[in-house]
Amino acid sequence: MSRKFQCRAIPSTWLENNGRRLDCGPYMSGAVEAKELLKSHPNEPLKNLTAGHNGGIFNGPRFPRVYVDDPAKGIPFLGSTDILDADLSFVSLLSKKQVEGNPALVLDEGWTLITCSGTIGRMAYASAEMKGMAGSQHFMRVVPDPEKINSGYLYAYLSSRFGVPIVVSGTYGAIIQHIEPHHIADLPVPRLGAMEDEAHDLVQAAADLRVEGVELLKTAGRLVNDQFGFPDKLALSHRAFSCSVASSSLVLKRLEATFHDAVAQESDRLIASVPRKDELSTLGISISETGRLKQVFVDEEYGAPFLTSGEIFRQRYEPIRFLSNRLLPDESEWATQEGDLLLARSGQVGGIIGRGVWADSRFAGGCVSVDVLRLGAQNSLILPGYLYAYLFLTDVGYRQLIRTAAGSSIPHLSAPDVLRLLIPRCDSSIEEQINNLVWDAGRKRAEAQEKEDKARTLVERTIEEGGR
Repeated sequence: MSRKFQCRAIPSTWLENNGRRLDCGPYMSGAVEAKELLKSHPNEPLKNLTAGHNGGIFNGPRFPRVYVDDPAKGIPFLGSTDILDADLSFVSLLSKKQVEGNPALVLDEGWTLITCSGTIGRMAYASAEMKGMAGSQHFMRVVPDPEKINSGYLYAYLSSRFGVPIVVSGTYGAIIQHIEPHHIADLPVPRLGAMEDEAHDLVQAAADLRVEGVELLKTAGRLVNDQFGFPDKLALSHRAFSCSVASSSLVLKRLEATFHDAVAQESDRLIASVPRKDELSTLGISISETGRLKQVFVDEEYGAPFLTSGEIFRQRYEPIRFLSNRLLPDESEWATQEGDLLLARSGQVGGIIGRGVWADSRFAGGCVSVDVLRLGAQNSLILPGYLYAYLFLTDVGYRQLIRTAAGSSIPHLSAPDVLRLLIPRCDSSIEEQINNLVWDAGRKRAEAQEKEDKARTLVERTIEEGGR
């Protein structure tokens, strides 16, 4: 439903057919119109097409959580925002003992995941990467019965412009909104014949492409680590007490303990052991800071896509705000190009700060917020994919970035500090191989969204044509 002011008249029969609900949500969101159009197709209630725990539509259980740092003792634990992210390697780890004692926490491939508190109705299709992970109570699981319906088709329908309004129409709550499984149990699911198989194949292919992209990036990171003998993980310095001694010459530049702690010094030692390394400032890298542009948001056709530091990490590129073209400066100052490296420059240490995103073709022409540094290496003395792999796919690169964060309340990274980083170099053929892996992963992510969008469009068009 649009956030713009709206006013409309509705038939009194709509009130009767919707339990005399007087809140405007179901009538303004398009849910009632969607239900009317769906009557032109044979339908089945959602609860008849699901199977498993609590009938196949359920929230995660509520329980006191015990988090761990050791991957050998933990299971990745997804929250309602994590299910929307492209990279799940940074999520918190829940104790294996807790997960083993509560199997309802565990996710499986092919489920539709729906956020059910806060921002209602955001959806994700559980890929093979999510299989075996745990999930919070803040998103619902819809488990399709494979004997009755294809998982990909069900997701494509639920996430379409017909499914979403009906899902969110059951929302209740004045401050923090919620939706419960019984609110969507009777949601009508149209049966569209052979088209369901086609939509399923597209959605499943999209999920597979995303998993392949993740594996390509993991391979790129491993190749960098193997070249220099870097460990996969260093200690979590911001969570563990340490005591270290720093040279007085270094203390003249930075006084923060986190800049000189034992883990930071270990990353320095690892970099120092590399035979060849270059300072980033000598490689012709451009670092763009969007600056505090006057943010006047307009309709999509009159503006440029605008993304915040949180939105760049989503698996789907879906800008919801657009900056007025009339107020934007020259494109070279703000427009993202394919192959740019997007670095989250602010946030809490251990959160998104210091993490990066590879700008694939979907990002071209978009504008990122002041909380994102944009690194352009397409015409530099280093391949952008290799630079991305070192900075964002290795823990040594991440620790080198994060140690420079300054600020007590909301730490931030500065462009001059990033430019002073040393970049380890290896054989050009290896760097090219790593660069190609990163570019290929970006292409797969872009293709995945294309296929998912095609599946959703196919479902919507079939429903509309059946209603004529």
